[in-house]
Amino acid sequence: MTPTLAQLIDTVVREHYPHPPATEHEIAEFEARAGWQLGPELRALYTRTNGAELFVPLPDARYSILPLAELQRARVRMRGIDDDTMGAASWWTLVDCQDSDFVLVDVAGPAPYPMLDAYHGTYPEVRQVAASLREFLTRALASNNRLYWLQDD
Repeated sequence: MTPTLAQLIDTVVREHYPHPPATEHEIAEFEARAGWQLGPELRALYTRTNGAELFVPLPDARYSILPLAELQRARVRMRGIDDDTMGAASWWTLVDCQDSDFVLVDVAGPAPYPMLDAYHGTYPEVRQVAASLREFLTRALASNNRLYWLQDD
């Protein structure tokens, strides 16, 4: 049976390395700065933890869910250029994998937002690794600290 998003977030908060929750003010500030709404899944996550590391703390975390203040357009974070030649404006960094690899959230359509793998060396080439935050957390938490979408990991 697939766990609910609430159960997955409970696991992150209970068994991993969560940050303090984001306040409603921090969420509102982020949404105003970003120009998009978190949607139900991301809002549920950030009201429980404003970022988290899975399995091990920084600097060794392979899954570091970024705090709201550190979420950026992927093309700015990865290439330092904010134009369409460097990827879609709707791609935002969400998870830093500490090896020049990021998991992005694509906010172009309605929530739940798909999750994309973006490697610095091949960006703006990306590939979908989960259809939603719920699917991403399900697979990441079952990964035993492996980047589940990489076969040679």
